[in-house]
Amino acid sequence: MRRFEFSDSTSNKFWEVEVKGKTLNVTFGKIGTKGQSKPKDFATPEKAKAELEKLIKEKTSKGYVEVSGKAVKEAKPAAGKKANAGGMGEGLSKAEKQVKVAEEDLGKGVKLEMVLVPAGKFMMGSSRLKDYRGWNSYGNKVQHEVTLTKPYYMGKDAVTQEQWEAVMGNNPSDTKGAKYPVTDVSWEDCQEFIQKLNAVTKGGYRLPTEAEWEYACRAGTTTAYSFGDELTPFDAHYRDSRIGGNENFDFPKGRYKPNAFGLYDMHGNVKEWCEDWHDDYPTKPMKDPQGPKIRGERVLRGGSYDYFESDARSSVRYSGYDDDDDYEGVRGFRLVRTI
Repeated sequence: MRRFEFSDSTSNKFWEVEVKGKTLNVTFGKIGTKGQSKPKDFATPEKAKAELEKLIKEKTSKGYVEVSGKAVKEAKPAAGKKANAGGMGEGLSKAEKQVKVAEEDLGKGVKLEMVLVPAGKFMMGSSRLKDYRGWNSYGNKVQHEVTLTKPYYMGKDAVTQEQWEAVMGNNPSDTKGAKYPVTDVSWEDCQEFIQKLNAVTKGGYRLPTEAEWEYACRAGTTTAYSFGDELTPFDAHYRDSRIGGNENFDFPKGRYKPNAFGLYDMHGNVKEWCEDWHDDYPTKPMKDPQGPKIRGERVLRGGSYDYFESDARSSVRYSGYDDDDDYEGVRGFRLVRTI
């Protein structure tokens, strides 16, 4: 029996399928119920199997994710203002239900947790004057529609020092702590980590595109932050948080509540590298954008513990050179895994 699940702002559905001889058995319904079964007979077992593969292809193209034999955990999502851009990113709320988490075992008890992010549509950038004041916001004031056609997994947290050590065998971070995000890494360092990680796993890991990062950060909201238009010291770790007297350093993962997708510390703590080159935004709607072809600096997102709350807005962009060794000590990264 193979099971697939799908969650968006209005429904939580499952779909199970198996072939027994010439019969294709399909069961579907709401997650948490037994569902409704519909068997269908075919002339031969081969034709039943062919129909099975056809249905699987159709369902996965619509955002269903196979969960057969995979652990499904729950996380409490944070509430935020509903989106109005349409698509599966619309209308997310506390009813957002189950957050699906896939785990990768890195050995010696170190786990890498990846949260499922659904496909969807959103408005990238910001149209508000206050969101693009300042040196750090050039190029982000062109608000444009972006559609992400496929779901993907994203790291529940920024990559931690123990995860980095498990793959790389060293720790470049100035402030040490197993559960702290790894810092003092360049974009090229991240690529080396990803290459080694993919070599010892089933692969598919990479940095997020800038569009994937902002979509995941917003988690269906249109406000300045995924928690609303104001950020407080109880929402994220930034310069004025001063919680625990630790305002001058990054914090261990999971100290604050997650957003509606179940992702932690998308605002503040450490800046996060993206795959894209940095340039001004396009003005037309985009589908699965991969960033500009121009070469210069790479995109960084999220603000940090050493930056102000305004620098942690969902739309704010930063940039740095590929080989920049992070003189500020505030740069980390978060993984994405292609489905």
